Amino acid sequence: MKNFDINEDPHRRFNPLLNEWVLVSPHRAKRPWQGQNETITTETLPKHDPTCYLCPGNVRANGENNPNYEESFVFENDFAAMKQDEIIFEEDIKHTFFKAKPEQGISRVVCFSPRHDLTLPEMEIEGIENIIKTWQKEYTDLGNIKYINHVQIFENKGSVMGCSNPHPHGQIWAQSSLPTQVEKTQNSLKSYFDKNQRTLLQDYLQAELRTGERVVIENDHFVALVPFWAIWPYETMIISKRALNKITDFTAEETNAFAVILKQLTIKYDNLFSTSFPYSSGIHQAPTDGLEHPEWHFHMHFYPPLLRSATVKKFMVGYEMLGESQRDITAERSAETLRQQSDIHYKLKKK
Repeated sequence: MKNFDINEDPHRRFNPLLNEWVLVSPHRAKRPWQGQNETITTETLPKHDPTCYLCPGNVRANGENNPNYEESFVFENDFAAMKQDEIIFEEDIKHTFFKAKPEQGISRVVCFSPRHDLTLPEMEIEGIENIIKTWQKEYTDLGNIKYINHVQIFENKGSVMGCSNPHPHGQIWAQSSLPTQVEKTQNSLKSYFDKNQRTLLQDYLQAELRTGERVVIENDHFVALVPFWAIWPYETMIISKRALNKITDFTAEETNAFAVILKQLTIKYDNLFSTSFPYSSGIHQAPTDGLEHPEWHFHMHFYPPLLRSATVKKFMVGYEMLGESQRDITAERSAETLRQQSDIHYKLKKK
């Protein structure tokens, strides 16, 4: 028998947002890697690509011309995942195993900048603030549509994450139902708030700030940290210090602070393996169903797939698909590694 060492011994960690567990196996990080290596693109992108569907003035896949936009640009997704059509539907309650129902929604694309070659870490703070203001407008406009009950703002960055176009952009999917992950989070947040009259993330953030070991960046209004229950190797979460329900609750100072921490965090990601770091990121905030949601606390998730280098990807296979999520390096070690990264982008250091 030996005493438990959280940094060395296999253990499970609980995720209170999803009411799920994750298996942590820190000793496995020492094993040699002989699996697949990803191909990393090192080409320098032009400021404007005449063949890009998202660049200003170019023709999109549907034959429409983009305007010569100078800041962020939003348009209806030419290959939308959901449609706005109203469908006549009568549920057959006799079916136990073959349940289905129509889903009404709107999908939009947000081009972050007219520059084809600028991702978030390389943009100026003013440009990132403009993206945040665009997100705020879209959340309001879409949320005001009668049948829209949830607005999901997200970004898939890099070909490893299935991104089909290198032009810096994100997406917004607005729909009539709460998506599964959001509904799980909603239930957990509400249960905690009903019991404590404080948001779950309000208390969690205070606990994290007391220890500091998983905090990566902190400013006056936001904290970027590696969640205790993180699944992906360098997963992070940005949490507002004030218990905000949604992005439209930001003050001007909070908008600026959010832009700053977004730039700092994504710079650290790029510096980690000296590459344009791939990830899926997304904002979680209150639904737009017209109800009060004091349980919601604004936060943003980053899920990067890279494990040991720019070419080694973490796969969710086998046990993760059949049992539960599993990771090999601890959240504390990941946070320390990210903290140590410079705030100056690696490309600027080469100049």
